[in-house]
Amino acid sequence: MPQPVVGSPVVTSAPPSGGCYGVQVLVAGPRKHWRNEVAAQVRRAGFQATACDSAVDALTVLVLGLPVDVLVADVSLQGTVCCSQLALEARALRPGLRIVLASERGEAATGAMSGLLPDALLASRHLREGSVASTVREALANRLPPYADD
Repeated sequence: MPQPVVGSPVVTSAPPSGGCYGVQVLVAGPRKHWRNEVAAQVRRAGFQATACDSAVDALTVLVLGLPVDVLVADVSLQGTVCCSQLALEARALRPGLRIVLASERGEAATGAMSGLLPDALLASRHLREGSVASTVREALANRLPPYADD
């Protein structure tokens, strides 16, 4: 293994935080094909992905305290806990959590939900390949450091 020479520049490529586990992305959506495709985009971008099929399962992951840096929620989540409720509960549990509301069809509901969480980012997957992953990168770039004094 080559040894660094004294006085040589040190080049490091710091990952976008996320602690010792890397950046963890929680993907929640009812359609298996959509979940798998979004999780694959996230993994290709170099992040770790955990997928679940319901908002209740996503909340369970958050309540258990598992590491999650970004939540990607499909706006079509319905049931006992819908997408907007998931986003609000997730924000209450983890105020610094970055939230991405994603839609396969660019549904109009994303606009109404963004009013509830003005800092949530919107991603419409049909625009181009990798759009959800690029929105996750944007969410990570805009987040505050874990110990910011504000």
